[in-house]
Amino acid sequence: IGETVQILEKCEGETRFPCFRCVFGHRQYETVVPLEDPIVTEVTTTLQEWAVLWKQLYVKHKVDLFYKLRHVMNELIDLRRQMLSGHLTQDQIRDVKRHITVRLDWGNEHLGLDLVPRKDFEMVDPDQISVSDLYKMACRVPVPHHLFVSLKSFTYNSIGEDTDIFFSLYDMREGKQISEKFMVRLNKNGGPRNPEKVDRLCALFTDLSNKDMKRDLYIVSHVIRTGRMLLNDSKKGPPHVQYRRPYGCAVLAMSDVLQTISELKEEKDFVLKVYTTFLLLSLLNLSVPTGLIISLQLLRGDMEQIRRENPMIFNRGVAITRKLGFPDVIMPGDIRNDLYLTLERGDFERGGKSVQKNIEVTVYVLYADGEVLKDCISLGSGEACISEYRSFVLYHNNGPRWSEVVKLPIPIDRFRGSHLRFEFRHCSTKDKGEKKLFGFSFTPLMREDGTTLSDETHELYVYKCDENTTFSNHALYLGLPCCKDDFNGCPNIPSSLIFQRSTKETLWISTQLSSTKLTQNVDLLALLKWKAHPDRVMDILGRLRHVSGEEIVKFLQDILDTLFSILDDNTDKYGPLVFQSLVFIINLLRDSKYYHFRPVMDTYIQKHFAGALAYKELIRCLKWYMDRSAEVVRQDHIQEAMRALEYLFKFIVQSRILYSRATCGMEEDQFRTSIQELFQSIRFVLSLDSRSSETLIFTQAALLNSFPAIFDELLQMFTVQEVAEFVRGTLGSMPSTVHIGQSMDVVKLQSIARTVDSRLFSFPESRRILLPVVLHHIHLHLRQQKELLICSGILSSIFSIIKASSLEEVEMMVESLLDVLLQTLLAIMMDGLICACVAPFYQGEYVSCLLSLLRQMSDIHFQHLLDNFQSKEELKEFLLKIFCVFRNLMKLSIFPRDWNVMRLLTSNIIVTTAQYLSPALHKNFTEADFDFKVWNSYFSLAILFINQPSLQLENLTPAKRKKVLDKYGDMRVMMAYELFSMWQNLGENKIHFIPGMIGPFLGVTLVPQVEVRNIMIPIFHDMMDWEQRKNGNFKQVEAELIDKLDSLVSEGKGDENYRELFSLLLEKIEQETWRETGISFVTSVTRLMERLLDYRDCMKGDETENKKIGCTVNLLNFYKSEINKEEMYIRYIHKLCDMHLQAENYTEAAFTLLLYWELLHWEERPLREFLHYPAQSEWHRKEGLCRKVIHYFNKGKCWEYGIPLCRELAFQYEALYDYQSLSWIRKMEAAYYDNIMEQQRLEPEFFRVGFYGRKFPFFLRNKEFVCRGHDYERLEAFQQRMLGEFPQAIAMQHPNQPDESILQSDAQYLQIYAVTPVPESADVLQLDRVPDRIKSFYRVNNVRRFRYDRPFHKVPKDRENEFKSLWIERTTLILTHPLPGISRWFEVEKRELVEVSPLENAISVVENKNQELRTLISQYQHKQLHGNINLLSMCLNGVIDAAVNGGIARYQEAFFDKEYISSHPEDTEKITQLKDLMQEQVHILGVGLAVHEKLVHPEMRPLHKKLIDQFQMMRSSLCHVSYVYESYASVQSVIYSESCSNIQTACVDFQLSLSESQVGDAVWSPVGGRLGQCEYSEQCFYVALQGLPAFDKMGSACSGNSNPRGILASHSPMSPESIKLMHRHR
Repeated sequence: IGETVQILEKCEGETRFPCFRCVFGHRQYETVVPLEDPIVTEVTTTLQEWAVLWKQLYVKHKVDLFYKLRHVMNELIDLRRQMLSGHLTQDQIRDVKRHITVRLDWGNEHLGLDLVPRKDFEMVDPDQISVSDLYKMACRVPVPHHLFVSLKSFTYNSIGEDTDIFFSLYDMREGKQISEKFMVRLNKNGGPRNPEKVDRLCALFTDLSNKDMKRDLYIVSHVIRTGRMLLNDSKKGPPHVQYRRPYGCAVLAMSDVLQTISELKEEKDFVLKVYTTFLLLSLLNLSVPTGLIISLQLLRGDMEQIRRENPMIFNRGVAITRKLGFPDVIMPGDIRNDLYLTLERGDFERGGKSVQKNIEVTVYVLYADGEVLKDCISLGSGEACISEYRSFVLYHNNGPRWSEVVKLPIPIDRFRGSHLRFEFRHCSTKDKGEKKLFGFSFTPLMREDGTTLSDETHELYVYKCDENTTFSNHALYLGLPCCKDDFNGCPNIPSSLIFQRSTKETLWISTQLSSTKLTQNVDLLALLKWKAHPDRVMDILGRLRHVSGEEIVKFLQDILDTLFSILDDNTDKYGPLVFQSLVFIINLLRDSKYYHFRPVMDTYIQKHFAGALAYKELIRCLKWYMDRSAEVVRQDHIQEAMRALEYLFKFIVQSRILYSRATCGMEEDQFRTSIQELFQSIRFVLSLDSRSSETLIFTQAALLNSFPAIFDELLQMFTVQEVAEFVRGTLGSMPSTVHIGQSMDVVKLQSIARTVDSRLFSFPESRRILLPVVLHHIHLHLRQQKELLICSGILSSIFSIIKASSLEEVEMMVESLLDVLLQTLLAIMMDGLICACVAPFYQGEYVSCLLSLLRQMSDIHFQHLLDNFQSKEELKEFLLKIFCVFRNLMKLSIFPRDWNVMRLLTSNIIVTTAQYLSPALHKNFTEADFDFKVWNSYFSLAILFINQPSLQLENLTPAKRKKVLDKYGDMRVMMAYELFSMWQNLGENKIHFIPGMIGPFLGVTLVPQVEVRNIMIPIFHDMMDWEQRKNGNFKQVEAELIDKLDSLVSEGKGDENYRELFSLLLEKIEQETWRETGISFVTSVTRLMERLLDYRDCMKGDETENKKIGCTVNLLNFYKSEINKEEMYIRYIHKLCDMHLQAENYTEAAFTLLLYWELLHWEERPLREFLHYPAQSEWHRKEGLCRKVIHYFNKGKCWEYGIPLCRELAFQYEALYDYQSLSWIRKMEAAYYDNIMEQQRLEPEFFRVGFYGRKFPFFLRNKEFVCRGHDYERLEAFQQRMLGEFPQAIAMQHPNQPDESILQSDAQYLQIYAVTPVPESADVLQLDRVPDRIKSFYRVNNVRRFRYDRPFHKVPKDRENEFKSLWIERTTLILTHPLPGISRWFEVEKRELVEVSPLENAISVVENKNQELRTLISQYQHKQLHGNINLLSMCLNGVIDAAVNGGIARYQEAFFDKEYISSHPEDTEKITQLKDLMQEQVHILGVGLAVHEKLVHPEMRPLHKKLIDQFQMMRSSLCHVSYVYESYASVQSVIYSESCSNIQTACVDFQLSLSESQVGDAVWSPVGGRLGQCEYSEQCFYVALQGLPAFDKMGSACSGNSNPRGILASHSPMSPESIKLMHRHR
C-alpha cells in the first residue's frame, strides 16, 4: 500500500472491472514520478515508517506516546484524504499542507527520526540548493512557542489598597525563574490603575523553545499590596506613608494545561488560587476565596508570523515578555542589553532596638558623573520603566529574603562607568512613619579590565550612614571595596573616612546579563539626533521643522507639492532650504512612528510628483553637502542628508524620467556626468580618514547604510554593468584596513551585505564586477577574525546565488576564501575566540560556507588550487588545515542529532574532497619527501570518517538505508578504498605507522560492514610483515593489537561476525615464512576476541552481577595465563574488585585485590601513576593494598584470612621500627581473634550449576560450576535466582549428565543441585577441644572438593526394607580454585565417581549423626549454648523418635539378619562397626538426656518424660542383638524402675566413648524420682529455636549450625519410605 505504480496499459473488457498492466518501482533507465502532490507521497512513506515504530512503543510500554502518535497518524490519514480529494481551494490546500507538516515534524521529533528540511511545506532536494541555504533552512525549523497570558479578574476581599501582580514562568526542576515578569497594577477597587488598560492586561511570553515546553514549568504569580504596614492596624504608620508589602502568591502547573491550550486556537480560562501570607491568614477572616482568573493561549511561529496571524492580540497593547537569557538561536540583528538584578537577601543588625527592623531597599542606577540614569529600572513588562526601585518590606525581620527580580535596560554607551547603589532604610510604624537611612551598598557594573559584573551571586559590603548623609560626591564611596572579591579598592582604608563598613551586615544580590555583541550600528544611529538648523531661511521653511509629525504626514502630498513649487520658482535662492526641508520630511518617515507612511511617499513619487527640473538642484545640493564633509565640524545636516539618500535618489530618478519624457531625452550626457560626479563625491566621503573625527564617522556610517538602497533606482537609468561599476568604485574607496574602528567595520560590512542581497548582485554580469571587491573586504576581516557573524551572513548569501556552473566565480571564491575560511573555522573550533552563547551559530554558518565552496569546486578548481601553491610547505600547511577542519566537523556537534540530511551531505563532500586531495598527498609527500604529520592527519581523518555514527547504515530502518544507499552509496566503503590505496602508496614508510595506527585501523575493522573489513584486514598482514622484516618479530603489532582490541570492544564495538574476522588474516599468513608464530598469535587473538565480546555483551546489557563477574574472571584469567599482559590483567583485577564491592561480596573483593598485592614486592622501587593510584614507591602501594584487603576480609567476616596479612604488615612495621603502625596492626589482629570467638557466622550453602546449550555465553557454555550461596540462601531460592538471571533457560529436573543433543542444542539448560563441601584441612576438625566456632570456618572455607550423593538400586528393590539394596553414587567435584576466591563460583576441573554399598552408607549415616550429637551435647555441657534448649530437645526427639519408628531398626533388619551375615562374610567387620556405632549412639543419647534433665524448663517436663519413654522403646528394638542386650541388661532394669539415681549409676557403668572433654566433670545427683542434673560452667551461648519440624532439619539443629549435615538430613537423597518416616511429625 502506498508504493508507486506506473500504469502502462488499461484494458476494458467484459469483466466488471478494468485490467491494468503495471510496473512497480523503478526501471533501469526510467524513474517513475507519481502525479500526486509530493507532500502526499511524503505522508505515505512517513506513515509506513511510523507504523513499525508505533508498534514498538506499545511493546516498550510507552503508552502515552503510543496513543498520541495513533491520534496524529489518524489525523494525517484524514488530511491526506483531503489532499487527494481534489476539491480544495488554493488557500485550503496551503492550510492543509501546513497542518500536515506540523504533524510530520512533531512525530519525527518524538520518535527520534531525522529532521526534514522544507520549503513551502515541501521537502527540498539537497542537490538543488546550496549548503548554506540548507543550513539556514534547518536552522529555522525549530518553531518558537509564545504563551499569551491575559488577566481577567482578581477576586479578593476589599483590602482598600493598590496592588501589583507579577506573572513569570518558573522551572520547578531547576529551581529558577526563566522569564521576565509581567506586571499588572490594580487600584484599590481591583481595576487597572491606568484606565486605558481596561481589557488590556495581557502579555506574551516569547521565545519558548521545544526544550522549554518539556520543562517542569509553572506560571507563578506574586501579589504585592501598597499601603499600610499591617492591614488591620491603623496605628502602624500614618496613611500617607506607603509600603510595598507581600500579600500572597499563586501557581499554575503548565503540565496540567499544556495539552488543553495546545489543541485550542482560542483563549482558555483558568483559575489560580492565591495563597496569602501566614500573617494575613491569622488576621483576616476571608469570606470570599482569593483568586486570579487568567486566560491562556499557546502560539507558534516567529514574531512576524504571530503579528500577522493574530492582529487582535497586538491591537490590545500586549506586553512582550522575554526569556531570561537568550533564545535557542541568536540571529543577526537580535540586539539586547538587559541586566537582570535579583535582590536576594540581607543580614542586618538590630541596632539597639528591642524588636527587629522593617527594612526597605532602594536601588538606583548611577552614571560615572553621579547622575541617576532615568527610566533604567523595569519591574516588569506592561509598565513603564522607573528611575528608582523600592523593595517590599518584611515586618520585623533583620534577615529579609526578597528574591525580587528587576530588569535594568541600561544603554550600552552608559554601561561602562555606571554603578548600582542600594540604600537601606528602617520603616518606622510610629506616628510619623519615618523611613530612616542607616546604610548602603554599591557595586560597579563593569570592572576596570572591561569585564562586566559576572552572572552569579555577589556578597556586598554594607557601609554605615544616617538620614543626613548625602551622596552628592559619589567618589567618596566608589573608592571603597564593594565586596570581598573587589581587589580594586584600597586594602587599607583609613578609619577617618566618612563611610565605615558594618562588618556584621551583608547584602546578597545576583545578576544575569543578557547582551549581544552589536551586529548593527545601533549606538551611532541612536546618538545621531535630529537637531534643527539655525533659523536662516524664510519663515515658512524654517517653521516646518517645528510642525508636529502628525500634521506633516496628514498633509504630506500638499507639503511636497508646495516645496517643489517653491523650488521651481527660484531654484538658486530656495534650493538649499527646500533640500533641507525635503531631507527633514524623508527622515521623519524613517521614524517607526511614521514608518507606515512610506508607501504614501512612494505613491506620491510614482503618480503625483511633477518636479521635472528638481533633479538638477537635488544632485547639486547633495554633492555640495558631501564635498563639505571634510571641512565642517558639525555635520548633523550632512548626516541627515545621507540618511535620506534612498528617497533623494527616487526623487532624482523620477524627476529625470519626467524631464526626459518632456524633452525627448535631452541633456542625457549632462545627467550622466552629474551622477558620475556625485559618485566621485560619495567615494571622496568614504575615502576620508575618520579615525580622528567622530562626527565624520557618523557621516560615513549614514552614507554606507543608505547606499545599497539606491541601486534599484540607478538601474532604471543605467545598465547593470554601469551600476556595478559605480558600486565597485564606491566599495573600493572604503579603507581596506580593518583598524578604522569596530563600529565602522560593522557599518561597512552591513553595506556590503545589503549589496550582496540586492537585485543588482543577482545579475551574473554585475557579479563579475562586484565579487572581487566584496571578497577582498571579507578576506581582510576573516584574516583578522573581525565581525565574523556579519561576514558569515554575507558569504551565505553569496553561496545562495552562485551556482557551480559559474566556473569563473567559483575560481575567485576559491582563491580568495578557501584558505581564510579554513583558518577561521580552526580559530572558532580550537581557540574559542567568540562568545560561547553564539559559538554554535558561528560554527554552523562557516561550516555551511566551507561545504558550499567545496561542493561547487570541480576537478579543474582543485587542480588549479594545488598548482598555485608556491612550495610544498604551503601545500602541507593547507592539507593540515583542511584535514583538521574535517576531523573537527566529525568530532564536534556542529549539527544536531536529527539533521541527518546535513550530516550525510557533509560526509559526501568530505569524501569527495579527500579523493581530489589524496593524489597530491601521494605525489608530494612520499619517498624522500615523506612527511609523517600530513600522512598521519590523513589517516586520522579517514578513520574518523568511517566510524561516524551517521554513516552506520546498520542502525537505520530498511527504507532509510535504501534511500541513503541510492543517493550516496556506502561512503564508508569509498573511504576505506581510499585509505587502503594510500596505505599501499606508502611503501617503506609504512614502518612509521607501526604500531601507532594499529589501534585506529582496528577500530575501522570493528565497523559491521563486511566489505570494509575485507579491505582493512590485509593492512594488518602488511604491518606484521614489515615489522618482521625490520625486527625479526612482530611483538609491537601483537602488543598494540591486544591493547586496542580490549579497549575498543569494551567500548561496545564489534559484533558476532567479528569472531571470524581474522580467518582472512590466517589465509595470508599461511604463505609466510613466519606462519607458525603468526598462526599462534592469530589464534590467541581470536580466543581473546571471544572473551571480549562476551564481556562486552554482559557489560552493555541489563545483565546481573553474577554474569558480569563471571565474564570478568574469565577474561582476567585469560590475560594472566595465555597472553601474559600484566597491565591489562591489573586493570581487570580492579574492574572485578569494583563489581564485587557493588554486589557487597567483600570476601571475593579481598581475594581479587590480593592478586595485585601478590605481584608487588616490599621494595622502594618507584611506580608511576596508574588507575587511581598516585605515583609512589612499590612498598607504599603494597602497604595500602594490604590494608585495603584486610579491611575487605573484615567486612566479609573472614578474619582467618586477614590475620596472616596482619602478621605480614606487622613484620614490615617491626623491621622499620614503625611502632605506631605496629601497635595499630597488632590491635587489629587481636580484634580479629575476638571476632572469631564472639561473632556468629553463617555457614553458606554450595550449589553445583551446569550450563548446557549453545545459547549460553562462551565462558559458561557446556560447563559446570560450584557456587557459594548468599547468607540464608537455600536451594529453592538459589534456583529461582539463577532462572531470573537466565530467563530463557530451562531447568533440568534430574541430576544425570546431559547427552550430546542437549550440549549442541540452540537453547539454554540449567542443572542445579546442592553439594556438600569436603574440607581440605581435617586436622583442626578432629581436635576435640577446638570450639565449634573455629571448626565451622574450616568446614566451609578453602574448599576445592565437593560431594554429591545419588541413591540407586543395583539389584531389584527390596520391598520390605529398601536399605538392603540402597546404594549411593558419590560424585566428588574438584574445582579449578578453592572457594571462597576471586569469584563466588568456579569451574569444575575434575569429577571423581565412587559407589557406596548399602552397609557403608548406613555406617556413614550413623557415624555422622553420632558426631553431630556429641558436638551439640558438648556445647550445652560447656555452656557455649545457653538459655533456650529447644535445639537439644528437637535433636534428641528427632533421633529417638526415628529410631523407635524404624530408623536404626531398619538397619538392624537389613544388616544384622543371619541371612545377610551368612551371604556377606566379607562384611563381618563392617557389621561389627555398625553395631558399635549404634551402641555408641545409645550411650550418647543417655548423656544427652541427662543434660536435658538439668536444663529443661518445668513446662517442658512432659516432653522430657516422653523422650525417656521412647528411649526405653529404642533400647527394646535393639534387644534381639545378643551382645547388645547383654551389655545393656542392667540399663534395661534401671530404665524400667523410673529411678533416676539408677539411671545415673547405669550411665556411669557404661564404657562411654565420649571423651572427658565432651562429658566434663559432671556431678550426677539424684533429684526426686527424676533424671539427675549436672553442674556446668556459667558461660552460655544462645541459639534461637529454628522451628524446623522435619527430621532432616533436626540434623542442622543438633549440630548447632544452620545447614543440614546430619543423619538422613545430609545431602544424601533418601528413599520414599524414609522420607515418609522423616516427615512423620510435621
